[in-house]
Amino acid sequence: MSEFADAKTVEKVVAPQTSAVKSFLSGGFGGIASVLVGHPFDLAKVRIQTSPTGTYKGTFDVFGKSLKADGVRGLYRGMSTPLVGVTPIFAVSFWAYDLGKKIVHAIPGREPRDLNLAEFAFAGFFSAVPTTLLMSPTERIKVILQTQGSGANKLYNGPVDVARALYKEGGMASIFRGTGATLLRDGPGSAAYFVAYEVIKRSLIPAGGTAADLNPLSVLFAGGMAGVAMWTIAIPPDVLKSRLQSAPAGTYKGVGDVLRVLLKNEGPQALFKGLGPAMLRAFPANAACFLGVEYSLRAMNMVF
Repeated sequence: MSEFADAKTVEKVVAPQTSAVKSFLSGGFGGIASVLVGHPFDLAKVRIQTSPTGTYKGTFDVFGKSLKADGVRGLYRGMSTPLVGVTPIFAVSFWAYDLGKKIVHAIPGREPRDLNLAEFAFAGFFSAVPTTLLMSPTERIKVILQTQGSGANKLYNGPVDVARALYKEGGMASIFRGTGATLLRDGPGSAAYFVAYEVIKRSLIPAGGTAADLNPLSVLFAGGMAGVAMWTIAIPPDVLKSRLQSAPAGTYKGVGDVLRVLLKNEGPQALFKGLGPAMLRAFPANAACFLGVEYSLRAMNMVF
């Protein structure tokens, strides 16, 4: 039986702990890889979530209309914000995940062993708390850039222009609109994300080997499935977040009001808008992320 068969079973050997600096840097490398691979799918997800029902037939309809209106550049609209912010965001995420694991190890009276599933889930949820403070304003700006019109209907020239307009509209509160919704999405989502990665990664380690023996294909598979696990539960709160962050000021009183209006006007199925592109993005983007994390970490371990 696998050592991850239930939340009470554990490994016999404690996995070596990574330094905070290496966790931070490797997370940044992983985040850059994730954005480069996954941004077009994220754009399709946000467009579908925030547009009236029937505007798009699906992910590839968004791609087609974006290519027709703006060319290939249209698929990467709004990417500058997550790309510039992705290093600190993902770096903080992986650093906080590592910190969460260290907090568990430091519990008084706890036996020296590796984490069980519940403890990995805690560390994953914990990683979302500081990350949300960076993620929320970045997501707010990105969503606005992704949902604005093109050509003559284009309102903003870039992320700085959006940030300036939001600050003028309502100060820092406007820039950070959707912070609670972001944590509602990323807390449970990150728990599922890291648990799935740990479980699948360790199931692929060769008999008698260690995580360092995993080949790139195994890392890609484990990372991709971690992304699928996250988005399986994260889509409903992500829809609420996208609606709240893209709406004009005063449209909603908060995430609860978004939920009420959405259910009244569109029904519960609207909570799963964007599921297709999110799932299409989940595997390749997160496969690239964890490959970047694992191999940058290995490189750093060789150097220092």
